[in-house]
Amino acid sequence: MYRPPPDFQQCIYTPHRVSAVVAELVAQGAPAALALAGTGLDASQLESPATRVSYRQIETVFRNGLRLSNDPMFVIRAAQRMHVTAYGMYGYAILSSRTSLEAIDFGAKYHRVVGPVADIAYERDGETVVYVYEPSLWLDPTDELYRVAVEFVMASHLTVLQDLHGKTFETVRARLAYAAPPHGRRYRAMLGCPVTFGQGRNELHFDAVWLDRPMPLADPVTHAFAHELCDQLLGELDRGAGVASQVRRALFHNPGRFPTIEAMAGELSMPAWALRRRLAGEGTSYRQLLEEIRKRLALEYLRKTQLTNEEISSRLGYSDGANFRHAFVRWTGKSPSEFRGA
Repeated sequence: MYRPPPDFQQCIYTPHRVSAVVAELVAQGAPAALALAGTGLDASQLESPATRVSYRQIETVFRNGLRLSNDPMFVIRAAQRMHVTAYGMYGYAILSSRTSLEAIDFGAKYHRVVGPVADIAYERDGETVVYVYEPSLWLDPTDELYRVAVEFVMASHLTVLQDLHGKTFETVRARLAYAAPPHGRRYRAMLGCPVTFGQGRNELHFDAVWLDRPMPLADPVTHAFAHELCDQLLGELDRGAGVASQVRRALFHNPGRFPTIEAMAGELSMPAWALRRRLAGEGTSYRQLLEEIRKRLALEYLRKTQLTNEEISSRLGYSDGANFRHAFVRWTGKSPSEFRGA
C-alpha cells in the first residue's frame, strides 16, 4: 500500500517530461527561458542525452506552466507529446513485447526508470483491466499539483496505449480521486469514456480483450536487449540516489518505530556525524526526512484507512494526538479531520 517517496533533489531521470511541458508552453507562445525558470536548465540541455533532472525540476516546470499558460488543458496537451519512443530503452522494450499483457507487466515493473510523476499499477476485474495511478509526491487530492500529476500520467499513458494498438484502442471508464476541475467536462473527449470525480482513487478501465493482442513490432531479441538495459538503469538509480534515499527507505518501512539519528547511522555502518554531513551535502537533514515520511504516511492513512486520529498519531510516533494535529496543520494548513472530510 505504501511506497517510499522518490528522491526530490537527485538529478537521476531523463528530461523527457520537462521537454514535453516546455515544448507545449513554447507552442503556446511562452519563451523557453520562462518555462525553465528556477530549474537551472536551459533549452539546449534538454536535447542532450547526458542531461538528468530531478523531481524538484519537474515540479518547478509544472508550476511555471500553471502560471504561464491560459489553457487549462496544457498539461494534457504536453502529456500527449509523450509517445512511446520518448521513453528510450524503456519504450523500445514495451514496443518489442510479444503481447499487450507482456508490455503491461514490463511497464508496471520498470516504470521507475523514467522518473514517473505517479506510481502505476494494474489489476484484472473480470473482463476489465484497471490501471491505478497514485501521484508520487503530491498526495492531497485538493492540491493542484496532485491533479496535474494525474492528468499528465493518464494522458501520457493513454498516448502510449494508442501508439501500441492504434487509434481504435478504447477505454471503458475513468474514476478520479479529485473534485471536477473547471475543464473537467473536457476529459471525456480526451479519454474517450465517461469520467466520474471524487472517487476513492484514480483509475482508467479498458476491456481485457486487449491483453492478448499480439504486438505488431514484437521482437524477442530487441526486447531481451532493452530489458537488460532497463535492469541496469534500475541499478544505477539505486546506486545514484544517495544516502538520503537509504534513510527514507529505512524510515518508511518502520513506521512508528523511527530510530534516533545515532541508531540510523549505525544501521548504515557510519558514525552519526558522517550521516549528518552526507545528508547536508544532499541538501537535507535527518529531521527533515523524518518530517517528510511522517507527513506522507499521515496523508496515506487519512485517505486510505479508517484509523482514528489517535491511532494515526501513535503509528507516526507522536506522544499524543495534539502534537500530531499541530504538525498536520503546519504541513497542510488543515486539521486531520478537515483533510479527511474534504
